[in-house]
Amino acid sequence: MKAAPFAYVRPGTVDDALTELGRDGAKVIAGGQSLVPVLAMRLARPTTLVDINAIDELYVLDTDGDTLRVGACVRQRTIQRDAKGAAVPLLRLALPWVGHRELRSRGTVCGSLAHADPAAELPAVAACLDATLTIRNRDGERTVAASDFFTAAMTTATQPEELVTSVHFPHAKPHEGFGFAEIGRRHGDFALAGVAVRVGAGDPARPTARLTAFGISDRPIVRDVSTLVREAVAADGSRTPEAALRAALVDGAAALAEDVVDTGGDAHGSTAYRRQLIAALASREIARAYVRATASSTAEGPA
Repeated sequence: MKAAPFAYVRPGTVDDALTELGRDGAKVIAGGQSLVPVLAMRLARPTTLVDINAIDELYVLDTDGDTLRVGACVRQRTIQRDAKGAAVPLLRLALPWVGHRELRSRGTVCGSLAHADPAAELPAVAACLDATLTIRNRDGERTVAASDFFTAAMTTATQPEELVTSVHFPHAKPHEGFGFAEIGRRHGDFALAGVAVRVGAGDPARPTARLTAFGISDRPIVRDVSTLVREAVAADGSRTPEAALRAALVDGAAALAEDVVDTGGDAHGSTAYRRQLIAALASREIARAYVRATASSTAEGPA
């Protein structure tokens, strides 16, 4: 099947893009890795595609205070290769799981966030890190926390006439560690279940921890799991090996999975199966993130 007919414009400034988006039925396209398949299946029929690739200011990738600012046209592969991306280890951990290399070479970070697929990796990373998104309209701009940005499956806090221009990911702090994992039918497929984890161990006996589960609800589900980790550490000592800590987390991770998984079963896996996946992934990645946090000041993910 081919896309329904549409008009195409390629503005050179954000203001011109916003003018085009103010028309009924207009839709933004950047990398096109999410939108083009939707158009081909005629699940969306925009009257106009607004191509933002000619807008130079949307290619920004730099350090802004203690955050990494990623513009709307920055490709996912760029973050993997650019040294600036190392300041956000969780992002580096997640990116190899996003589709395939060819898709990451065209797909944009902000585009994945704006698409808001509940099984996608980057929305989960943004929610786990409490990233902030900058959204522009013709009256100005506003910032929205990732925890408020994703409102339902394929639905965000943006309005049709608005444009996500950038996202700010906070830099890793000393004594933070991260974990990321997912299970899919094949590498590159969307996840049946996955977790992103951030652990702070400035005081190894009283760590802080935040987990985001994805692929198991209509949006990324965030939980503070500090109490869970502290109880596990107390059971086995603050310098416990990863395997011992993981074993101490098993019961708590199972209860967590019961709480966060609310999607119904489908052809790929039942609700019970997804709960098993989340329980296993959560205990493993929390343990790994804790060990990384206590082993070094910042845990580096793979490039």
